Amino acid sequence: MTLSQIHVRKTELTDAVLANADAGDLAEGAVRLAVESFSVTANNITYAVAGDGFGYWNFFPPKADDPEGLGIVPMWGHAKVVGSNNAEIAVGERVYGYLPMGSGLDVVPGSISAASFVDTTDYRQPMSPVYNQYARLAADPEHDPARENERMIYGPLFKTGFIIDYFMQSEDWFGAAEVIMTSASSKTAMGLASVAKQNSPHIKRVGLTSPGNIDFVESTGLYDKVVSYGEIGTLPIADCVTVDFAGNADVLAKLHEHFAQTLKYSCLVGATHIEARSTFGGDAKLPGPKPTLFFAPDHFVAFFNEHGSVEGGKMVAKTWHGFLSAVEGTVDIVTREGLEAARTTYLEMVGGSIDPAKGIVIRP
Repeated sequence: MTLSQIHVRKTELTDAVLANADAGDLAEGAVRLAVESFSVTANNITYAVAGDGFGYWNFFPPKADDPEGLGIVPMWGHAKVVGSNNAEIAVGERVYGYLPMGSGLDVVPGSISAASFVDTTDYRQPMSPVYNQYARLAADPEHDPARENERMIYGPLFKTGFIIDYFMQSEDWFGAAEVIMTSASSKTAMGLASVAKQNSPHIKRVGLTSPGNIDFVESTGLYDKVVSYGEIGTLPIADCVTVDFAGNADVLAKLHEHFAQTLKYSCLVGATHIEARSTFGGDAKLPGPKPTLFFAPDHFVAFFNEHGSVEGGKMVAKTWHGFLSAVEGTVDIVTREGLEAARTTYLEMVGGSIDPAKGIVIRP
């Protein structure tokens, strides 16, 4: 079986090539997945930018004669079992989870239940367990056949927004009256804005975005106020927290300098502005609190330890449905065929040229 993968140069994220290799023999106890679909979002660019620091490059080692310096960007999507050496997983069943930007993947299922399993492949174990879980769609309570595209595009990003709001609530929003979100057109920021609107309505939601995205961001109805990055200096001084999804060092510095001591917490989440990315806080001496990296998987592990999988799942599901209602019709879902389309879409996303009003789904 021929396996196709998109190999990305880790030190030069715009260097991405389509490569083919022999998939090899299926190991004992393993299952072979054929990738059916995945979405390409700003979240995937964050995986690439933070790849070495958080192990994102380690999930899917590239099959190449000389893999040194190469990596595969993880995606969220659906796959079908096309080969199985595991008595509990049948050929033909479908799953949802963490997948490579490629045509297939071998996994070794463990902790198998009717609704899910965990990939126990050795090289994946040092990373967060959140990424190693696969939903078995036939018994997955979150699965809606009519909403598969939305789940790929929004699901992981929305959950990051959910857990940020949960964390902020647990800290009483650090005494702030408003939250200022960079990259407000990004789906993760929209997720946070939606959950905060539902669960923390007393917190004013301010979205920062580029001038060309203002109309789109305002059309979502998720923010109380939307301004461009150039207008940061005009924002009223107030007790606030910032959540930085852009990873733009200049924007972060302007926020710290403008709000200074009224800035109660500086939260770093993503890196959508790849051309001006910061080093997730780095050593910059900024006024106000030191920027703090928010690693959502660790917070979710703690969340489910506290509430349990059933009750925690209900809490997430309640706001998920509210989010879907809020964003319905705001994003045009576009389907592209083939891995070459995945490569070009990824490069467009790296270059920041994807219209935020479009959600891209790839069918390899």
